[in-house]
Amino acid sequence: MRKLGLSLLNILLVLSVAQAQTKRTLDKIAAVVGGNIVLQSDIELQYAQYIVSGQQPNPAIKCVILQNQLTQKLLAQQAVIDSVQVKDEEVDAEVDRRMRSFMQRAGGQEKLEQFLGRSVIQYKDEMRPDIKESLIAQRMRAKITEKVNTTPLDVKNYFDKIPKDSIPTYNKEVEVGEIVFQPKLTREEKESAKQKITELRERVKKGEDFATLAGLYSQDGSAAEGGDLGFFDRQQMAKEFTANAFRLKAGEISPVFETEFGFHFLQVIERRGETVHARHIIIIPAITDASLERTHKLADSVYKAMLAVKTFDFSSAAAYYSDDKETKYNGGMMLNADNVQTRTTYIPTDKLDPQVALVVDTMKVGSISKPQLFTDPQTGKKSYKILYLKSATNAHKANLEQDFAKLKDAATNEKLNRTIAQWFDKRRSETYIRIDPEFQSCDILKSWITASKKDNAQAKTTE
Repeated sequence: MRKLGLSLLNILLVLSVAQAQTKRTLDKIAAVVGGNIVLQSDIELQYAQYIVSGQQPNPAIKCVILQNQLTQKLLAQQAVIDSVQVKDEEVDAEVDRRMRSFMQRAGGQEKLEQFLGRSVIQYKDEMRPDIKESLIAQRMRAKITEKVNTTPLDVKNYFDKIPKDSIPTYNKEVEVGEIVFQPKLTREEKESAKQKITELRERVKKGEDFATLAGLYSQDGSAAEGGDLGFFDRQQMAKEFTANAFRLKAGEISPVFETEFGFHFLQVIERRGETVHARHIIIIPAITDASLERTHKLADSVYKAMLAVKTFDFSSAAAYYSDDKETKYNGGMMLNADNVQTRTTYIPTDKLDPQVALVVDTMKVGSISKPQLFTDPQTGKKSYKILYLKSATNAHKANLEQDFAKLKDAATNEKLNRTIAQWFDKRRSETYIRIDPEFQSCDILKSWITASKKDNAQAKTTE
């Protein structure tokens, strides 16, 4: 508790300094990029956000912030020329996402407002222009690299250029499938949770404060923000949640309804186009011993049925029986959480859930495990799983035959980085850039400072 108090004190002190600097340097221009400027106050505001996000104070980060601002401004300028835009709904969603994260780390809205010395609404308004520009810059960056592709020859050339003593070594990797059996509760087992949520709704209807009750009783991460979920569209929530949220007007409260997560009721705060800003309270029914026993029996019967056939089809069994939406339509195979974009099923053993790793370590390739009880480390929910070890690759030096997909990713990243670097080199040479002397010593800004000195020299020659 003492460490938490010191941490919050550090945040308060740093933010106080940041606010003071912002006021003193409001009109100081830290950099000029073409027709755009970066104010010192912009840098201080982002440094404050950096601290609120849970990072340790580090003034050198201001060099990184300025580099990001310069990059963002240059991309945004080109985006105007190329008509690259983002929707207001996208900006609102990102503002809300960041604000929820800040409030959670600060310990709630009241503490965050105390640290910032301004209301959350004011802070959102201050953040919004920069976040919009950031999203536009991301889209512009994607446009610059949209035609980059990597051929098998590119991969071979990339690999051949790696010095022999620098060829990477990959840890042992496995491909693991799962069939997940989640406990199913009877209507009677859910009744106490439904009764509790119904009582809470009645208390809100009678005038008690929604946010206070959410903070006291709601059973998900939004409780810390008084149940506030920010803005969301029709695709982001469970279908039952979406159906209730989008049929209400601002201020109205929904009936109690059930989703796969539990029993809820919600209140719409604001409607904006095809998005809704709402808050909710959720009560999650407790898993009973009887439901776990029923689940174990089902999992065991599936396990025995699979053993009874000479060649079982794990993919079909997962699609039919598994309750995990992420893996059941992927043949039951787990994806590498550190490399989701490529959807690779090869997972380093040190990245596996320790509970899974413990079981897999005793298995042979091609075998399935007996049903095991697992506890989700994030939610605490229990489920039974049958695991399938599809393949295992021992630790080895990278080679084209075994590691083509990884090497292709690396080769693609190199091409993307080279394409972006060349684009920036060209744009910097064509754009007026000036960096304030305070940031001239930042190593990370060397390429920008060189362009800045060149522009200043040309300006003096013109004079």
